[in-house]
Amino acid sequence: MDPVANTLVRRLVDKGVELSIIPALIRDMVNSIRHNNQEQNLKELSRQIQFLGWYDFELDECTLQLIVANMGTQALAEISDGMASRRYAAI
Repeated sequence: MDPVANTLVRRLVDKGVELSIIPALIRDMVNSIRHNNQEQNLKELSRQIQFLGWYDFELDECTLQLIVANMGTQALAEISDGMASRRYAAI
């Protein structure tokens, strides 16, 4: 996993996000960013994420920048693959 993706995962875990749901949160964040053609601010993105059911997650600027930095890279796929393989190893 590249350093930016690793930092993102550590930051989300530190914010209380369970490791197993990080891929879903990142997917929802990326979709929220991509599906809106106009430039969004932090407050609007936070509102959209809460609308999707992430009520306990508070988006901050640093986390948003890490997600944006990972968009369009293979890093997001690696995060998802890594989480899935850890889940299966635990079973």
